[in-house]
Amino acid sequence: MSLTLGQVLALFGAALAVGLPGIGSARGVGIVGESAAGLVTEDPGKFGQALILQALPGTQGIYGFLAGFLTIQKIGLLAGNLVDLTPAQGWLIFVACMPITIVGFISALYQGRVAAASIGIVSKRPEEVAKGITFAAMVETYAVLALLATILMLFGINI
Repeated sequence: MSLTLGQVLALFGAALAVGLPGIGSARGVGIVGESAAGLVTEDPGKFGQALILQALPGTQGIYGFLAGFLTIQKIGLLAGNLVDLTPAQGWLIFVACMPITIVGFISALYQGRVAAASIGIVSKRPEEVAKGITFAAMVETYAVLALLATILMLFGINI
């Protein structure tokens, strides 16, 4: 099978949209897990609260996966019939994938740092865990906006 430049660009955008937020999420979840492991060593009863904080940076990976899925669906890869894309259409799809690619990657790292710091709240005042979740969720807002921008751009591209 021979791919056109447009198809390659679109697939590359989809791959980046899945890959970079996934890497950011893995790192963010890992950062929180390191802090949470220390907390749970001292007080195993705080595992549930720590797990909620650890899960938060993982959502960017989900958003990236969704963007990648929508992209490969749009270009016909899932149906097994790739649409013949011009280079301009490929570039448009590639660029449409960039908001979640970039913001998803970076926000997952920062959300991991905020959630890891919030483990300190759980360690000293577990009844205040909602404040730590709120701090981490504020970072999430920008990943959601980036996903929305990617989706709106993808839906606006005529192929």
